Amino acid sequence: MEQWERLVEVIRGPLVESVHFGALAVVDDTGKVLFRLGDIDKVYYLRSSSKPFQTIPLVDQGGVASFGFTQKELAITCASHQGTDDHVETLKSMHAKIGVGIENLLCGIHPAGDRPTALEMHKRGEEPDQYRHNCSGKHTGMLTQCKMSGFPLEDYTNVEHPVQKQIIQAFAEMVDVPVEEITIGIDGCSVPVFGVPLRKAAYGYARLCNPVGLGTPRESSCQQITAAMMAHPEMIAGPNKCLDTELMNAAKGKVVSKGGADGYQAVGIMPGVIGQEGVGITFKVLDGDVSGRARSAVTVALLASLGALSQGEVEQLSDFAPRPIYNVAGLQVGHIQTAFELPKGK
Repeated sequence: MEQWERLVEVIRGPLVESVHFGALAVVDDTGKVLFRLGDIDKVYYLRSSSKPFQTIPLVDQGGVASFGFTQKELAITCASHQGTDDHVETLKSMHAKIGVGIENLLCGIHPAGDRPTALEMHKRGEEPDQYRHNCSGKHTGMLTQCKMSGFPLEDYTNVEHPVQKQIIQAFAEMVDVPVEEITIGIDGCSVPVFGVPLRKAAYGYARLCNPVGLGTPRESSCQQITAAMMAHPEMIAGPNKCLDTELMNAAKGKVVSKGGADGYQAVGIMPGVIGQEGVGITFKVLDGDVSGRARSAVTVALLASLGALSQGEVEQLSDFAPRPIYNVAGLQVGHIQTAFELPKGK
């Protein structure tokens, strides 16, 4: 079996102009592999696709109830948000509840990802701060864990900090990989990032969506996290053509979606949508897919083929599905298409 296979082709005229290669796994919550492309036992970093798992200890320990977090506030702990004013106000509300400030965030600073927000900030002469960072919600969840357990706020990003040890243990349990076999790196926001086989990450997403049998309080934690993500997809990414947000808006309670940097994408399908089991999908685009065109085309086409999206829902996602390419004059000059035989669902 090849390590990587053709996922997406970009066609211009009669020629294949470019190809995105990668690997893909579809696994149910029993661990059964439903579909595969390439080497799904190869280890990849989940990057931000791990965020729903990273918030599990916070929920396991009763943090949502202890601090009176809303579903919207829980959702942003799983987010790679665009730094809109709504995102910032949500974070400020959480910080007031837990008694921390912006100075406690160790995620760093970058401009708001939402272009209209960035332009308005420029007009106001407002510089970006940590609240605008796309990972500030995840970091706020980690600060909440510190406050709950009496851990030091300083250096909470360190892999040896007790909060990070709790997180990696929860992640290991969800993906069924021993802690010592998880590859650890450092993410763009300075916290540990996890590498596991693609198959195992998909299994973790399947269990996140159908946590039956995981015991108390883990079952409830997974249910709270997926419910929050699906109820507030605008918190997970943003308002302007973001795959995760638009997919969950269109699917209306059927899927959770969380992309990661460098071409990683994870999707969980809730039980009862294409079968009685929860189903996890993870794939890695080898070239990093900076524009996101490969991840979006594969995600929408695969979910439609499996029966998780209706034709009407696919039409709502036309900006993300396999689609025509137009030049600036409005002339169609090519198209983006999946390059593998899609599995057939219901």
